[in-house]
Amino acid sequence: MNPKLTLRDKKKEATAYALAVAAFELALEQGMDGFIVDDIVQKAGYSRRTFANYFSCKEEAVAAYFISSAANEDKNMLLAVLPQDATPLEALYNLLKLQFTSEFLHKLRQFVSLANQYPSLEPYILSVFRRLQIAAQEVLEQFSHGRYDDGYTHLLAGAVYGAFVPILDGRLNVMLPGETQDEPSSAMPFDQYLNSMFAYLRNGF
Repeated sequence: MNPKLTLRDKKKEATAYALAVAAFELALEQGMDGFIVDDIVQKAGYSRRTFANYFSCKEEAVAAYFISSAANEDKNMLLAVLPQDATPLEALYNLLKLQFTSEFLHKLRQFVSLANQYPSLEPYILSVFRRLQIAAQEVLEQFSHGRYDDGYTHLLAGAVYGAFVPILDGRLNVMLPGETQDEPSSAMPFDQYLNSMFAYLRNGF
């Protein structure tokens, strides 16, 4: 289990997150070619030296917005409310419901869209999904207390988080929460997709 964060740790996390938010907002407003690191630090209210303590480039800062959003508070809340006899699949389902809010999903889709336009962002898509997957694996390991093989939790988290990539890059026609369509569409509502995906995992393919 992760040690309790000190005040210093919390301040460092807050600084990194503020820089990441500024970078992501600038990317949405101006595109990756429309701003530089100096614009990020000016918007966030920090120095260029502070930026260099956390990120090597603006692309890394943009991606960090999503990595930072995988909040420890959500994990702690999940572990507190789940019954002891819940399965890893049930734990993962509830974690996803906490993590993948409507706002988070829409911004994640915007990030994937940006990466499609700006190749310099493409390598960071994998790092974002990898970090989300690792966070899920850590929760499953904490929850299961060794009742399941490590390989099982890795396989489970990989299958579930991998299923979100084609939603976000548009290969699957899934309507995110809060989206509306003026005309009849074959798009599957997100909750229906999520439940179908977990039904496959419960029942086998």
